[in-house]
Amino acid sequence: MRAGYYTGNRTYEVKEIPDREPKKDEVKIEVAWCGVCGTDIHKFEGKNGASLVIPPIILGHECSGIVTAVGPDVKYFKPGDRVAADPSYGCGKCIYCQQGLPNFCLERHGVAKGFADYVYPPEQNVYKVSKQLDLKAAAFAEPLSCVVHGLDLIQIKSGSTVALYGMGSIGSLMLQMVKMTGAATIIVIEKEKEKQELALKLGADYAVDDAEIIELAKDYNIDYVIECIGLKVTMEQAIQIAGKQAKVLLFGLGDPKQPILINQFEAYTKELSIYTSYLNPHTTKRAVALLESGNIDTEAIISACLELEEMGEELETKRKTRSGKVMVRLSGKH
Repeated sequence: MRAGYYTGNRTYEVKEIPDREPKKDEVKIEVAWCGVCGTDIHKFEGKNGASLVIPPIILGHECSGIVTAVGPDVKYFKPGDRVAADPSYGCGKCIYCQQGLPNFCLERHGVAKGFADYVYPPEQNVYKVSKQLDLKAAAFAEPLSCVVHGLDLIQIKSGSTVALYGMGSIGSLMLQMVKMTGAATIIVIEKEKEKQELALKLGADYAVDDAEIIELAKDYNIDYVIECIGLKVTMEQAIQIAGKQAKVLLFGLGDPKQPILINQFEAYTKELSIYTSYLNPHTTKRAVALLESGNIDTEAIISACLELEEMGEELETKRKTRSGKVMVRLSGKH
């Protein structure tokens, strides 16, 4: 089977590796689609994602597909099932898993390397999807589950004012979820005109740039600020524009070599709460249900569908990734 590897030093290679049958509680999935995540870009650029990166590694983790075989210990899946996979494994036994926090599992590792013709996650990481849900949309289950967890943390109250930085794929999902909370005013901060138009289409009340938000923040006590870019400048501004008793969610994956500066006195006088969000503990089922509901527009977010062999150039140039979500077509089944 084919697998797309990051081999180190900004290099990408599609290799032929052995196919195999599933063991124990593994579910063998023929991958239909895999989304390209910002962490894939980070890894290609020599940075870490959610964990330490030691190449060579197979990229991708936002995948969906069809079950082709199951291990002898599998109870709830069979060949032909249409599924999405949660790539983050929690052992269920360590001190963090015992507290319902598998995102901090002491043995946590990836179990669905989606840039491959087949993946073999354990049964506990596999979720059925309905026949009505396109498998390309089902591949959004992982990023959407991360968004769900982030919003669980800050608990947006209806009638609130929310500012959201960035209209990449995560920001676009986050905006649609924020709209469902009953927020009274949603302000998106995005410098690109096309993405500003997408923000308004997906439910934002305002789409402004990083200079305009400073003026707009004078007219609103912004109750929640969600940063979905991960840049030092936008994370610092997110804290700056937050209103009295606001909650700030730093959702974007920042560069560990560029720590942000916080005016702690300003945060103190505004009584801010600052949150971060790590992975997707126990939220994948809810993400699948949201996708099945039809309330999340994934097609509006997709900028390109590429073949596995085309990803080397895309990882290098980010030409399509800058415009939205790039989907990698494996089997391409729906």
